[in-house]
Amino acid sequence: MRVLASARPGEPIGTPGRPPAHAMEAAETVILLDTDRRTGLTEAEAGVRNVHNGLNVLPTGRATSALGRFLRQFKDPLVYVLLASAAVTLSLGQLVDSSVIFAVVLLNAIVGLLQESRAEHALAALAGMVTTEVRVVRDGVPIRLRAEKLTVGDLVVLRAGDKVAADCLLLSAQELQIDESALTGEAAPVTKAPGALPEATALADRRNIAHAGTVVTRGEGTAVVVAIGAGTELGLINQLMTATGVPATPLTRKLAGFSRRLSAGVVALAVVLFVIGLLRGYRAGEMFTAAVTMAVGAIPEGLPAAVSIVLAIGVVRMARRGAIVRRLPSVETLGSTTVICTDKTGTLTTNRMTVTTVFAGDRTHEWTGGGPLPPALRECLLTGVLCNEAQPADGTATATGDPTETALLTAAWEAGLDVGAERSAHPRVDVLPFESGRNLMATAHRTADGRLTGYLKGAPEKVLALCRDQLRADGTGEPLERESQRQTAEALARRGLRVLAFATFTPADEDAFPAGEPPEGLTLVGFQAMHDPPRPAAVAAVAACRRAGIAVKMITGDHSETARAIARNFALADGEPKVLAGAEIAVTPDDALAGVDVFARVSPGQKLRLVTLLQERGNVVAMTGDGVNDAPALRKADIGVAMGRSGTEVAKEAADMVLANDDFATIEAAVEEGRAVFDNIRKFLAWTLPTNIAEGLVILVAIVLGAQLPMLPVQVLWINMTTAVFLGLALAFEPKETGIMARRPRPPGQALMTGDLLRRITLVSVILVAGSFAVFSWQLRAGASVTEARSITITVFVFAQIAYLFSCRSLDRFRPTGWNPWVLGGAAVMIALQVSILYLPLMNELFRTAPLTVASWLLVLGLAATTFLVAEVDKFLWRPGRRRRTARPDAVPLVPAAPR
Repeated sequence: MRVLASARPGEPIGTPGRPPAHAMEAAETVILLDTDRRTGLTEAEAGVRNVHNGLNVLPTGRATSALGRFLRQFKDPLVYVLLASAAVTLSLGQLVDSSVIFAVVLLNAIVGLLQESRAEHALAALAGMVTTEVRVVRDGVPIRLRAEKLTVGDLVVLRAGDKVAADCLLLSAQELQIDESALTGEAAPVTKAPGALPEATALADRRNIAHAGTVVTRGEGTAVVVAIGAGTELGLINQLMTATGVPATPLTRKLAGFSRRLSAGVVALAVVLFVIGLLRGYRAGEMFTAAVTMAVGAIPEGLPAAVSIVLAIGVVRMARRGAIVRRLPSVETLGSTTVICTDKTGTLTTNRMTVTTVFAGDRTHEWTGGGPLPPALRECLLTGVLCNEAQPADGTATATGDPTETALLTAAWEAGLDVGAERSAHPRVDVLPFESGRNLMATAHRTADGRLTGYLKGAPEKVLALCRDQLRADGTGEPLERESQRQTAEALARRGLRVLAFATFTPADEDAFPAGEPPEGLTLVGFQAMHDPPRPAAVAAVAACRRAGIAVKMITGDHSETARAIARNFALADGEPKVLAGAEIAVTPDDALAGVDVFARVSPGQKLRLVTLLQERGNVVAMTGDGVNDAPALRKADIGVAMGRSGTEVAKEAADMVLANDDFATIEAAVEEGRAVFDNIRKFLAWTLPTNIAEGLVILVAIVLGAQLPMLPVQVLWINMTTAVFLGLALAFEPKETGIMARRPRPPGQALMTGDLLRRITLVSVILVAGSFAVFSWQLRAGASVTEARSITITVFVFAQIAYLFSCRSLDRFRPTGWNPWVLGGAAVMIALQVSILYLPLMNELFRTAPLTVASWLLVLGLAATTFLVAEVDKFLWRPGRRRRTARPDAVPLVPAAPR
């Protein structure tokens, strides 16, 4: 627990050399805090402490103005390229084109502003967890007080349903249980009791502390406040959230690098072109026009829009599969994920305790429900029904209450027992409630014939110590075989099951527990073993992720053995999974942590450390979580995934994606969609960049050779804007390629422009430059006008792009996967538009074009076909090398060990 140094009575505990609050006795703490365990603080003293220690609120940090956050969105190389492009088109008088580009920049800035606001929302949601009213004793009088007025030394009263508003050391507790799942990840409510604990006790095991942000589910108690606001464990998470920035996604990093290189290249080429032109005797005005034309051609104006649309389509596809994406670039991040750090409860498992095995009458029943019930089995199930506080729903197998007790009712209902009728036939007359010290519960009941019968359930070692007999399969008794029964219980526990023992007894009268202790000489009726079962789809999804080269690591608040059993079921490792608990994690060096498969009893700071460690080793990390304790790690991860059903608002606000169904299988589906998104972005780049490069080079070659410009700026804009919209965007709708999850993840450091992509772009660019300049020169030599020659040049570009579009539907396959009607539709529209610009008089006037002859059309179609064939031959020639780089579908990956 993080607390301040104590310089005077009433300050938070924690001076150097003094143990933390959980390691101190209650009496010592009360004296140190100068308070009273019966009357609490006086109002006057509480007011003084409010001034000195501050209010019980979480700091939110200094807020940046909305205008400042908005202007910050323009500090990006890609935005600079877009603004330069818009300025160029505006200088040429193309108001519509310039307005479109400015609109794209503005839209991106608005989206970025909304994304940045999520961090503030997450902190606000975290602060909201302590805005409640609490029961406090001041001046010896119980009062209700706003949580922000709570101060160190206050005496608080905790009851079922209360939200704990500060970190408190327990003074007394009666059957007190607190749900700490949002803070520690512990699935079941935790039984609390006063008493000092060792200093090294992990957060999840501090049974004498009630933590801020948790909820009392059962019983009551009194406690003294030892830390408020930023000094609480919740405050630590708040500080981790504040200190953890939102990482740039791999896509945004790659696009930023690409944009910087593109900007430098375009500017340098424009300067070179301008200087060469002047040296060759061109007028400065002509060269400015040529340089502007080259810049307009080289800048892919449609790239930002295309990327946004590809990502948006990915968002829609993911939403259909249950994954709600909160940040557009996160769609692609999923596709490059190399490690998934997943929670256990509710993500890999169903978050519903289920009885799987019943041992009764010396027989093991692997539970499926239904069928005839032997007497011993029926008695074991009946004991679980009557010695139980859960409440069944009418006519269904569902129940409300403690997850363990609802599982017992469900098992009995599925076996054919009428839970309501059995309880009516056995009215309860006395109860010995569950307490952590004795680890069992007992009840006494009156049967229809007036007899008294007692039932007891609890931890096997506790129950066996009280038993003298055991029940045979036929319902008769025999002497207890204690060692055999103990071994049976241990065998069930080694399978990762939670085991409860059940016994019966005969009370002497209705006051069955006069000494407040269970009776002895009981009859053991059997064991019921349960677990939180794996989601069937999640098992297959984990296997699919591992085949795809993605390591899956479990990070959970549960106990080590429970986590180990689940890890075996999911085959998280090739052999026995390596498991570390919270205390071991703290003393394990980073190099050793990287090879661990399961992390149990993990604190929020440790989760953040693990995510950071994996990222430093060159991984793209996806992190799942649902609690407040997960929020810092969710924000730090490359892709934070929150649970939509069970997740807290803090976790959802900190995450990049929310799972509507809390199912790990949805993560695997989202990874598949993310890979498809990146594939389609690469397809668009492979398609659009050859045109942009070729347009710039055609102008450069013309100036170097002293020839006329093959294209005018307005014609370049026509090609770029129309083809990007009607051809390039069709690639955003490409279906997923087969075998997409059989590939290993892209290396995180791999550039956006790979060698294969650069080779393909260069080949097509050379064809376009050579072909278009050749037909332009041939037309002029054949006596055609400059207008006619320019018309065939721009038509070559358009039809070559149409032909190349069909090749780009797959960058390494001859037959694309699936059907994409958008490609055919876009090609048809583009052909119609190009014909209109050539043959309509108004378009001839606007774009300075002229109709083509039949011979010209044959040249155009021949060059288009050549472009397509060259791209397909390139696929064929490089196919063997690509096969060697592709991971086998059955290959199980390892986490990359090399640092970035």
